[in-house]
Amino acid sequence: TRHTLAEEKNKEQGKLRILIAEDNPVNQKLTMRLLEKRGYVTGLAENGRQVLEELERQTYDLILMDMQMPVMDGIEATRTIRSQKKDVAFRNIPIIGLTANAMKGDRELCLDAGMDDYVTKPIKSQKLFEAIEKVCSS
Repeated sequence: TRHTLAEEKNKEQGKLRILIAEDNPVNQKLTMRLLEKRGYVTGLAENGRQVLEELERQTYDLILMDMQMPVMDGIEATRTIRSQKKDVAFRNIPIIGLTANAMKGDRELCLDAGMDDYVTKPIKSQKLFEAIEKVCSS
């Protein structure tokens, strides 16, 4: 299947490193387990400020960014990442927005902030993996 091919590609090229930006402990564990079962390497940030700090310490291939977090929300963190002038790789990292709100306009808000895609919570694994494949293959 397409997912098997994606998994084989990960094995060949090294494992995809995904930073999970999520403040809810239950969602953190669920998302980490889902991604790690698929063979991805994960990191965790509990707010947007920690995302920026983590990107300075570690290289990631993708960020899953919760829209609503304390200290700095996902929208502000994404805008900050996209405005970075010093590091093109840092600035161009794919970002998938996550939100439990799923209200009209949320998708546009994510995309306008510079996110590459958007997935609603509760996370449906098929939708998440389709979004990951889409933003990481382009």
